[in-house]
Amino acid sequence: MLRVVNRFQKIAGFDRSMALASGALTAVLPLTVMSGTVFGSETADRVINRYGLTDGGADAVRAVFTADATTTGLGVFGTLFLAISLLSFSRTVQRLFEQTWDLKPLGVRNTRNGLWWICVLGFYTAAVGWLYVVLGGTPLGLAAAVCEVPLTTAFLVWSGWIISAKRLAPATLLPFGLSAGVLTAAYSVGATVYLPRLFDSYASRHGAAGAVFGMATLLFGIMLVLVASAALGREVRDELVRIRQGRRPSQDEVRHQWDDLVEQIRSRWRAVRGHHPEHSP
Repeated sequence: MLRVVNRFQKIAGFDRSMALASGALTAVLPLTVMSGTVFGSETADRVINRYGLTDGGADAVRAVFTADATTTGLGVFGTLFLAISLLSFSRTVQRLFEQTWDLKPLGVRNTRNGLWWICVLGFYTAAVGWLYVVLGGTPLGLAAAVCEVPLTTAFLVWSGWIISAKRLAPATLLPFGLSAGVLTAAYSVGATVYLPRLFDSYASRHGAAGAVFGMATLLFGIMLVLVASAALGREVRDELVRIRQGRRPSQDEVRHQWDDLVEQIRSRWRAVRGHHPEHSP
């Protein structure tokens, strides 16, 4: 467990989760508005039924998804912004894999693989949405969540392989994919409980913008699960390799892991205090 926490600290897990959530929101929000102009209230109804939204939360979602098609258009600059947002999001995901598995950064050189990933992400999102439409009638959406696990596992294993420019083998990514699949499904079940209250609270204070704040909160939770699963998957894979090679941990390894964790926390605390010198003694 200490290794997982250490790995999470090394990749700045909370900061990485926030960056992923911000990138996802920037890329997803224009797409939600576009889907509203194309599909109208159907898209809004699916979101509302998926999370059981009522009252102000449902009204806020409808306001976002049912934008007037005559006034909502992308145009040249809008299309360019959307493309840049999607590619930026894919590179943020790419950096997660590169940092977690200590790979050399590729940056924009991996754009082609990023485009493939974006296309498959759209199909994956549609497939998950279809699962909840078909199987979402069970309490808390448990049936859909269970079926979501293998789909999410396969998608994330493939994602790590393609977006790392095929430098990570599927076998290396399997512990990450399995843990992320299970934890994402569990988060999805929990979201059906707390999201309606959250959306209603935001909508009562901020109106239609409350749907955006609720979406940001939802995305941060998903990305936090993803980053934590990456740290867990990396350490589980390394441990399996050590067991296969017959290597045993040293007696003071736990002590070393603890010292590393404390030093990382102290280092981050010093960095935070450095940005706020007025709080220094």
